[in-house]
Amino acid sequence: MLRRATTLCTLALGIAAVAPAGAWAASVNGAASPETGAGAVQPKTPTAKRNAGAKKKVAKQKVARPKVVKPVAPPVKRSVIAQGQGVVGGQAFGEENLATTPTVPGDVAVLLPTGLAAAPENAPIEVQRAIWAANRIVGKPYIYGGGHRRFEDRGYDCSGTVSYALHGGDLIDTPMDSSDYMRWGLRGRGAWITVYTNPGHAFVVIAGLRLDTSAAGDPEGGKGPRWRPTLRSTSGYRARHLGNL
Repeated sequence: MLRRATTLCTLALGIAAVAPAGAWAASVNGAASPETGAGAVQPKTPTAKRNAGAKKKVAKQKVARPKVVKPVAPPVKRSVIAQGQGVVGGQAFGEENLATTPTVPGDVAVLLPTGLAAAPENAPIEVQRAIWAANRIVGKPYIYGGGHRRFEDRGYDCSGTVSYALHGGDLIDTPMDSSDYMRWGLRGRGAWITVYTNPGHAFVVIAGLRLDTSAAGDPEGGKGPRWRPTLRSTSGYRARHLGNL
C-alpha cells in the first residue's frame, strides 16, 4: 500500500513538471487557459462600466425618433364681403352700407362720378341718412305711383323718391304724395332739407344737392331717381321743411 501511494505522488510531480507554468497559473487564478477557454468571470472595472454606459447612450440616441412639428395654419382673415362691407344688394331698409354711405368734409353734399352723393360730415345724422337712403334707389326706373303704397318698390315717381329719402332719415313714417307735402312740416326753406312741391310734382334739396326724377336743368338728362348737380326753377313750388332741419 505504501509503495502504491509513493508511486502516485511521483506521477503527480512529474505531470506538474511537464505542464507549462502559464497553464498552471491560469488554473489557479481562474482565468481561461488556451487549452480549455474556461475560467472565472472577472468583475468589471469602473472604466469598463463607463464605457458600457456610453455605448448604450449612443445606441439610444441613434434609435430615438425625431420630434414631429405640426405646421401652424396662418390666421384666417375675414373677407370684406364677410364683414358686411361693399355688399351692394339684398339689404334691409335702413341698413348702412359702406358702398352707399360716403362722406366728405364740410357742410355741402358732393355728387360723385358714380352718380351717388357723399354726405357732409358736419350735417346732422338724419340728413346724412336721408342722403344714403336716396343713394340706394339712384338709377331705378321712373314708375308712376312707385313708392306710394310701400317704401320698397321696383321703381319710383317724384314724391315716392322724396318719401324714400326722408324715411331713410327717420323723418316720415308713411309714403306721401306731392299734395301731402304741400302741408308737411313748416313753410319756407330749411337749413339742410327743403322739399319743393306743387300738386303735380315734388323734389327735394338735401345739403345743397337736388334729388329729382325730372331731368329739368340737368345736362346729363335721365328720368327716374337721380342726384342732379344744379337747381331748377322753383317758380310755382312751395318750399317746406321740418323743424330745425
